[in-house]
Amino acid sequence: MGITDSIFKRLRRVNPRIMAAAEKTLQAVPGVQGRMEAEYASMLRDLEPSLKPYRNEFAAHAQLPQAGIPREEIISAMERMQAHERTRWESGFVSGAVYHGDPSYIDFLNRVYALNSQSNPLHSDVFPSTSKFEAEIVSMTASLFGAQNNNEICGTVSSGGTESILLAMKTYRDYARSRRGIRDPEMIVPVTAHAAFDKAAQYFNIKQIHIPVGDDYRADAAAAERALTENTVVIVGSAPSFPHGVIDPIEPLSELARAHRVGFHTDACLGGFVLPFAEQLGYPVPPFDFRLPGVTSMSADTHKYGYAPKGSSVVLYRGSELRHYQYYTATEWPGGLYFSPTFAGSRPGALSAACWAAMVSLGEQGYLDATRRILETASAIKTEIRSIPELRILGDPWWVIAFASDTLDIYRVMDFMTRRKWSLNGLHKPSAVHLAVTLRHTEPGVAERFGADLREAVDHVKTHPEDKGEMAPVYGLAANLPLRGVVSDLLKRYMDVLYKV
Repeated sequence: MGITDSIFKRLRRVNPRIMAAAEKTLQAVPGVQGRMEAEYASMLRDLEPSLKPYRNEFAAHAQLPQAGIPREEIISAMERMQAHERTRWESGFVSGAVYHGDPSYIDFLNRVYALNSQSNPLHSDVFPSTSKFEAEIVSMTASLFGAQNNNEICGTVSSGGTESILLAMKTYRDYARSRRGIRDPEMIVPVTAHAAFDKAAQYFNIKQIHIPVGDDYRADAAAAERALTENTVVIVGSAPSFPHGVIDPIEPLSELARAHRVGFHTDACLGGFVLPFAEQLGYPVPPFDFRLPGVTSMSADTHKYGYAPKGSSVVLYRGSELRHYQYYTATEWPGGLYFSPTFAGSRPGALSAACWAAMVSLGEQGYLDATRRILETASAIKTEIRSIPELRILGDPWWVIAFASDTLDIYRVMDFMTRRKWSLNGLHKPSAVHLAVTLRHTEPGVAERFGADLREAVDHVKTHPEDKGEMAPVYGLAANLPLRGVVSDLLKRYMDVLYKV
């Protein structure tokens, strides 16, 4: 991009404030911005065909068609698109994304959705069934996290993990402002916590204090203690973290929060519907939920390992007083009295109905069976990865397995796996790749196929150093470029391409 590697190396050693100033200066240098623009354009041109695979196969509609398209024609086009996409996740090639995927189960949830397609929780008087479903979703989820003998645990249904996290952080901000007079709130968050916490900090003007993780990729509790100030409103821990699939030290972190009378949020979006059942199966699950007195809120995604359709999640609180700071009410609006428990007004009640149906149809035994299969498959996949000398697993993961290499470009390994139809997640800091094991991966032969393809990928990268791959340059740029604003700009341009007709 016209900036020498030696400058990069120097910039990596300076602090973020100096680096931000350096970034502005470098972009102002004549020619640098133009070279950046050219590099962006080249990358995005190369990526666009893979991002827009239907461009030459299906009609595009940049404006309303003059006459409506026949319904059967629409259905036919959608069926053809689904046929293209279904094969990858159905055969277990995708990390996360589709967590159950059995055809008869999908058909069942689709029938539930169709029956409730017109329902809207905003109109609780018209659709009382939706209120029933959501109340029971919250109660069933809370019962998994130590609420059996604790009636104060309460919560709401949200649209996904990001909304659950945003709601909880907004709640702590408002609670601290009201009860403690804090006007400049701070949140203590491990660097491995979900990006939704960064989004909450940006949206709600909460100062985010990042704490490091140790060699085991778990949050550093001592660093959390050093980060505490009189403006701290909440400490966060993951069970497990998205990047590396390890569980933060929730007990010491939550005790730290309790000792300083601040909130503690366990983000169990990934683990909420696995860890309780893993514990029942005899796995050594460390404490992470409301059985710990310092835990004051939790998030758990029903649309991941709860096997509900996208998008639904649950956010829980220790006490209705705290939950009240999440609610929104309007008493002076000319349109009448208005209230909503979450950010949205109107919401698809059909998703809540399908979530409820998923939970009650599976029952405890269904979740136990699913968890057993996932953890056994994850163990087999970890064995496959460890058998490859060039790769190493990061930390001690459960079923979200991150691996890296000290000798190979791991993003080129990921590119080769992509050509073999695998859809894996690229990670940064350190550069790595992960696979989130789902029920799709527990089908016979999938773990073995993953191991065989991964070995071939490593061999290919070793013997073909000239093969740069498609996404490897993008991930490599994002991992190594010290100017983070440049990377942010590239991501924004990537999203621009997604919205091109």
